[in-house]
Amino acid sequence: MSKPPKPEAEAAEDRARSRNIAALNGLRPFLRPYRWLMVAALAALTATAMISLVLPLAVRGLVDELAAGRVAMIDDYIVGALVIAGLFALGSGLRFYLVTRLGERVVADIRKEVFARVLTKSPGFFDSILTGEVLSRITTDTTLIQSVIGSSISVALRNILVLIGGALLMLLTSGSLTLMALMAVPVVVLPIVILGRRLRRLSRVNQDWIAASSGRASEALLSLQTVQAFNNEDVARRAFDEVTEQAFRTAVKRVVTRSALTIIVIFLVFSAVVGLMWAGSMAVKLGNMTPGEMAQFVIYAIMVAGSAGALSEIWGELQRAAGATERLIELLEAEDNVKDPVHPLPAPQPVRGRIAFEDVTFRYPSRPQIPALDRLSFTVQPGETVALVGPSGAGKTTVIQMLLRFYDPDTGRITLDGVPLDRMTRSDFRRSISMVPQDPVIFADTARENIRFGKPGASDAEVEEAARMAAAHDFIAALPRGYDSYVGERGIMLSGGQKQRIAIARAILRDAPVLLMDEATSSLDAESERLVQRAVDALTRDRTTIVIAHRLATVRRVDRILVFDEGRIVAQGSHENLVAMGGLYARLARLQFTEGIAAE
Repeated sequence: MSKPPKPEAEAAEDRARSRNIAALNGLRPFLRPYRWLMVAALAALTATAMISLVLPLAVRGLVDELAAGRVAMIDDYIVGALVIAGLFALGSGLRFYLVTRLGERVVADIRKEVFARVLTKSPGFFDSILTGEVLSRITTDTTLIQSVIGSSISVALRNILVLIGGALLMLLTSGSLTLMALMAVPVVVLPIVILGRRLRRLSRVNQDWIAASSGRASEALLSLQTVQAFNNEDVARRAFDEVTEQAFRTAVKRVVTRSALTIIVIFLVFSAVVGLMWAGSMAVKLGNMTPGEMAQFVIYAIMVAGSAGALSEIWGELQRAAGATERLIELLEAEDNVKDPVHPLPAPQPVRGRIAFEDVTFRYPSRPQIPALDRLSFTVQPGETVALVGPSGAGKTTVIQMLLRFYDPDTGRITLDGVPLDRMTRSDFRRSISMVPQDPVIFADTARENIRFGKPGASDAEVEEAARMAAAHDFIAALPRGYDSYVGERGIMLSGGQKQRIAIARAILRDAPVLLMDEATSSLDAESERLVQRAVDALTRDRTTIVIAHRLATVRRVDRILVFDEGRIVAQGSHENLVAMGGLYARLARLQFTEGIAAE
């Protein structure tokens, strides 16, 4: 059987919290800006509840007139009933508009707030949560909240008003019959309390499994080509089916519990109404009530019973929304290890580009026993081009991630022009950094907007000039709509080399004083590499550049090479000096150059 989406202890703690319907208080900050809309909706809701309570009075008068054989006032009662019905319809429509608008507005705000918060989280935050689960919370959980705010809460309040108002009018109509009705209340409330607790637990578990299902689907679809290349469609399908079936099974348990609650409550409530009808009939027979009073009392009893039944239905929705609210609040309040300082220092102006690692040690949270960087110290001077080389897992990519402050050092510090990165806001110092990754990110947008991503305010002429410098202009111009051609999700319509040239054009357009490159020409053919290398040479001139080099042929012209192994710098110097020194670099060079030639 599948394991729960979260560790059992953590899941149990979450479910315990979801027993408290007060979790919906987490929505108050999002409701507060629309207090006048809430007041208007509450006024319309109250008016419709009061109007509905007036109708039995008209029925009472009509029945008593008929029982007495008087027909002169019948038309007046009928007209009055039609007026009441018209007012009720008008108020109900206005209530529906106001609460639905409120629900849509609040949910839109919640989605924007959650997405904005998630965007600021460091990569380490996503080590413990799947992207698909985050998307599930933003979509599925907010849909539950929209249903509650835009419908369930208003219906609940209206039924509460009808319940209270109807009960009071029942008391005014007949105190003895009302006392009988009150004696039935504990019998109705008891199953609501008992089954309601189970329903809350199942609602939270069901939402966790739905999120896990979304996470599985997102993971498989984002890696679809790899899944298909290894003929693992069945493996991915079975994994998705497993969590989806578990979500279905918990949903069935929730539905069975809620159905049982509905059956029990409705049967008990309407059994009580039938008993009241019998007692009322006896009272009319004995002359203690008029037929109109009995009809009025029975209608109020039915209204109160209907309201109680509706509240038991709505209670389940509120419990599900409470669980959904908790999950969203968890995202909003989740602590991130990487934070901007409360009182930040300004980034140097202008940024010269001096980068220093000072005795930096860092371990990834997912593998704390192995240091990715081990007491690392080095300095890159302004305008210097430095290459990082070494075997996989040596710490080269970690250096780039630390420079972008995706993670913070466990010990030591990293500075830009003498200012520690953790003393500045991330958005401030990142404006001075441009990045060309080995696996470039291409958005589902036009070629033009993908390049403009590096400098959102750039003109079309600047975009096209950057593309020319990156040897991307010709293939972009050949697309069906040129620069305005959509390149598909993750650039599926482009080759690997074309994606990389767009990423280089993006960096050229950004024109930042610090450039980080992860073997930017590794996916290019010989001709494109020659053209792009010329652009890269121009791009790196007079700016600080750190290059992660996988092919040593690309680093011969850099100012300095740092050789990494197991998170430390084991050698540094020029290509020729490092080859002459022997050691790790010489061995890597011999493998690449000698064996590469032999293979050819």
